[in-house]
Amino acid sequence: MNAPTPTTPPGNPLIGYWKLVVLERYAKFEGRAGRAEYWWFFLANLIIGVVLQLLGNASSVFSILYLVYILALLCPHLAVGVRRLHDTGRSGWYLLLALIPCVGAIILVVMLATEGTPEQNKYGPAS
Repeated sequence: MNAPTPTTPPGNPLIGYWKLVVLERYAKFEGRAGRAEYWWFFLANLIIGVVLQLLGNASSVFSILYLVYILALLCPHLAVGVRRLHDTGRSGWYLLLALIPCVGAIILVVMLATEGTPEQNKYGPAS
């Protein structure tokens, strides 16, 4: 069986990776996600979140919309985080490090930013 080729969405990577994670891999916790997939998705959510929060200062409707957006993307955000950790050869349970005040988030960001293993690991072929 041939290893699948890396999935790079056509066009704007910011929109392409957001659509890939949210629409195609909504609750897919198995497999691997490369750095580009994770960080482009993170950046898109950061931009959308900041805009909705700023608009929420003007109208409470946007505050509600912001809350709905955050809740709707909780599952895809966890899924892409687990797949990103899989790419580095770690278990998805390492996401729980974020619950440790201060230090946990720093350690987790380092793990998420680390380059994935180029060869196949126990979570599948390289993404």
